[in-house]
Amino acid sequence: MKIFSPQQIHEADKSTIQKQQISSGELMERAATKLFDWIHARLRGTQVTLKLFCGIGNNGGDGLVLARLLHEHGYAIQVYVVNFSDKRSKDFLLNLERLKSAKLWPDFLNSESELPPISPDDIIVDAIFGIGLNREPNTWVGNLIMHINNSRAFVLSVDIPSGLPTDKCPWNPDYAIKASYVLTFQAPKLVFFLPETGVFVNQWELLDIGLDPAYLQTTETEFELIGRPEVLPLYRPRLKFSHKGNYGHAIVVGGSYGKIGAVHLASDACLSAGSGLVTAFVPRCGYQSIQTALPEVMVLTDGGEKIISEITFPFEPTVVGIGMGIGLDKITANAFGALLKAMEKPMVIDADGLNILAQNPKLLRDVPAFSVLTPHPKELERLVGKWNDDFEKLAKVKAYSTHYNVVIVIKGAHTITVYKDKGFVNTTGNPGMATAGSGDVLTGMITGLMAQGYPSLHAAIFGVYLHGLAGDLGVSENGYEALKASTIISNIGNAFMELLRQPEAEPQEEN
Repeated sequence: MKIFSPQQIHEADKSTIQKQQISSGELMERAATKLFDWIHARLRGTQVTLKLFCGIGNNGGDGLVLARLLHEHGYAIQVYVVNFSDKRSKDFLLNLERLKSAKLWPDFLNSESELPPISPDDIIVDAIFGIGLNREPNTWVGNLIMHINNSRAFVLSVDIPSGLPTDKCPWNPDYAIKASYVLTFQAPKLVFFLPETGVFVNQWELLDIGLDPAYLQTTETEFELIGRPEVLPLYRPRLKFSHKGNYGHAIVVGGSYGKIGAVHLASDACLSAGSGLVTAFVPRCGYQSIQTALPEVMVLTDGGEKIISEITFPFEPTVVGIGMGIGLDKITANAFGALLKAMEKPMVIDADGLNILAQNPKLLRDVPAFSVLTPHPKELERLVGKWNDDFEKLAKVKAYSTHYNVVIVIKGAHTITVYKDKGFVNTTGNPGMATAGSGDVLTGMITGLMAQGYPSLHAAIFGVYLHGLAGDLGVSENGYEALKASTIISNIGNAFMELLRQPEAEPQEEN
């Protein structure tokens, strides 16, 4: 699913109005009707007070139409116009007159107004600011927003929480609505998925308001939201007359004394993701444990007892995943540098492999094109430098990916896979996956997919989605706190099955 910028949404509105030969007011009526249908389907006339706070732009116009529809269906409502400017949109004024014609008179709020009473039992509809917000709200409007946030009432935001811009963090976090639920039009907003801005959106849902499908289909976006419909076409089914050699031979390189478990997890995940053969390359201290715990995985050992000192293979692997638990010893860093010079195929680089690159930037020129880097936030900071906010972080990652021609996986609640100027936002996963070894599992899974012939970018997008889905299946039986990395691995197969599961047919009515 594409994530459109505000400018693109405005263009979609214009294209819709032109092609469908409707007015902007009719499009507003359509959007507000979708809002009403959603609310009415859940309340069914329940006697609860809805308090609508409407700005004086088009977002406020949506709120006024919604107020009229709620009033016509007998709901107890109170409408407040947040009069933050002398400029009012044409469609706002049109619907203000329609509201008055329905004998519904809103209360106008300005800088001198007292804050209206709000009960925790009320439902608040937030339609103050829309996606066009480009400056910090006035202090009195900010105080109103704080009043709404402190009310403990259920807050339903129209399209986007008021005070939350679409292309930056809030100027003042206290002056942004913390929405219980957001009903957003046609496409989700990038800010729903970033750590610093996603906290203002507890849950969101999409309302299709029928914007011009041709425009939506042909317009390229900087970001896409990755769900089952986007991942399923990436899946490569296995052929009946195939064998393990058809699915690649991956080598997982890593480990040091006390950190062999990281290679264990990555190797197990690599095999579980479908690699035909997997070899773990570890220092000698890791041989016994991996050979015993993972009988399906072959083991090669370095000459060093406790650290990796020289990386050589007696065969040419399909793909190398490296870095987990490997440590930062200078001898290990030199061995890693020598491997980079020898490698031509894309690799998967994680953990201390990334830290070695950050400490030795000259090694970056030897990283094979289309390699996948999987940093957690601190590792990412060491690679690209500090950032002021999530938007600057994304800009830095895009520039880094473009400069070195690599795929970068920005781990987080909504992991974002970046290749050059395009980002892919994941939808699976949960807080239980914030546990030791979860990243090692992800590295192993991406390595396993690349071993089977998935291109680097597809392997990263698919691996991230499947990793999160395995975590979601695991947490359903274990809970957040007890979810372990090994449980994620044990659910990789279930994640494949869930992805490929046929939707259940709807029951047929008897004649």
